[in-house]
Amino acid sequence: MNIGVFDSGLGGLLITKSLIDYMPEYNFCYLGDTEHVPYGTKSQDIIYEFTKNCIDYLFKKRDCKIIIIACNTATFAALRRLQQTYLLQNFPDRKILGVIIPTIEEVVEKNYSSVGLIATDGTIKSDVYGQELRKKKSDIKLFSCPAPLLVPLVENNADEFAPPIIKSYIEKFKDKDIQAIILGCTHYPHYKKQIESIAFEIFKRRVDIISQDEFIPKSLANYLKKHPEIEKELTKNSEYSFEITDVNDNYVEQAKNIFQADIKISKVDI
Repeated sequence: MNIGVFDSGLGGLLITKSLIDYMPEYNFCYLGDTEHVPYGTKSQDIIYEFTKNCIDYLFKKRDCKIIIIACNTATFAALRRLQQTYLLQNFPDRKILGVIIPTIEEVVEKNYSSVGLIATDGTIKSDVYGQELRKKKSDIKLFSCPAPLLVPLVENNADEFAPPIIKSYIEKFKDKDIQAIILGCTHYPHYKKQIESIAFEIFKRRVDIISQDEFIPKSLANYLKKHPEIEKELTKNSEYSFEITDVNDNYVEQAKNIFQADIKISKVDI
């Protein structure tokens, strides 16, 4: 059986690349709902329906044993409901994981006392990061800033416009004594170096960047070690598939840049 990775767009490819690099022996099936990107401006009910349909496809058509929702917005809007209702009713022996809890664990492990968060409007309004962080570390200070323009920039290969926009977001934290910035959207690692550089320029010191592509692979590997009943059912043929719900030339070009290779991307109707 396969490991599925789901996202609304290019961010999930960054996570998939990091997963393949870290554990290349496994089979991975990536699905991007590019027809409906971005998710961050949509209602939770709509996000749930889009996500459920794609998860259903990965389970039924791609024989996935475990699926990573590599999207912060879909994680907060759909994951718990999928786990508690859809999964129990349809695939009780399979698993769906998100990216928010591993991020919380990363922040807590590094024992920060004050952090900034940039994410989509939906993720910020949900306060999911604040709620989960306070459960683990009640005294942590979290300062949040919505960064809605970064996803369209990534999806449209508009990197030349990114620096001033990134700066306008990071400057919102200027009077906060933050030690790190959480990239609360899987698209944002695309601008990781720029964010780190701009943060240094603003704060005149290093600010750590909490980027999900750096620790999600290790988190998944640790999960599989703790759940050998799942791991033993995973196929290890180093086979990777990439599917999206709407194809455009820019997406294909961006995918080549991420993987530094030509990868076959197929359109699928969900």
